[in-house]
Amino acid sequence: MSFFPEPLERLTDCFARLPGIGRKTAQRLAFHVLRQPCEEAEAFADAILEARNSIRCCNICQNLTDAEVCSVCRSPKRDPSTVCVVADPKDVLAIERAREYNGHYHVLHGVLSPMNRIGPDDLRIKELIGRVGGGGITEVIMATNPDTEGEATAMYISRLLKPMGVKVTRLAYGIPVGSNLEYADDATLFRAIEGRREM
Repeated sequence: MSFFPEPLERLTDCFARLPGIGRKTAQRLAFHVLRQPCEEAEAFADAILEARNSIRCCNICQNLTDAEVCSVCRSPKRDPSTVCVVADPKDVLAIERAREYNGHYHVLHGVLSPMNRIGPDDLRIKELIGRVGGGGITEVIMATNPDTEGEATAMYISRLLKPMGVKVTRLAYGIPVGSNLEYADDATLFRAIEGRREM
């Protein structure tokens, strides 16, 4: 038996379907929306609809944009000869926060995952191969996560790109800044030693 009206239950169910949102948090969000003035609730609903209807993939890098070509690909200040390959659009934001990378991106929209039935045709790999084949790109940086699926995706794409004569690199991994060696796992220590550089 439901204690709340059906529209409130439906709103709670919608919030509960969002990633990382449990039932109690979904209820708090639903009640928050009900307490908002009508104009704010309508603005919230309009923002969702506008984002859903206007956001699409960039024709070049596959990142999210509201135009045919995203602001990174349009920028004359970016180096078009280097492409950083990431799994998701949010990874672009993470790399941009560091303010060290000044090249272009390519967003795969996922990683290879046989367990989840995600193969090469489900990702934006063909578009990357087409970009590199078009010329002008000298380095492709593989920036997928250092987990099994991310590594498999990086290796697969690397094998496709090697015959095209471009330099394929991988992000370095190791000990996080501010952490202690005693708490690092074996794989992290192995990567840190393998990726060491001269000082």
